Amino acid sequence: MSRVCEITKKRFGKGKTYNYRGIAKYKGGIGLNITGSCKRQHRINLMEQKLWSPEQKRWIKLKLTAHALRIIDKVGIDEVLRREKRKEAMKKKVAKKAG
Repeated sequence: MSRVCEITKKRFGKGKTYNYRGIAKYKGGIGLNITGSCKRQHRINLMEQKLWSPEQKRWIKLKLTAHALRIIDKVGIDEVLRREKRKEAMKKKVAKKAG
């Protein structure tokens, strides 16, 4: 399973780390220069959670970010699942019209 939040669809971001060399201008030098860079990933706070759904009367296992957990605390797991179903239905409608 990929490292993507099932509710917010957040995934890893890409970035770089930079190596600097030199003396800063305010310290009397000619400035800091980038002498190298390395690729890196900005990782999301992803965790696997088991949540109880009172409407469905069963446990639901999801990969969620901390942000998604806050959304679930605010509106409830059943409302979040309903929103996801609506989004998927809208995507199917749009795909039918386009294709």
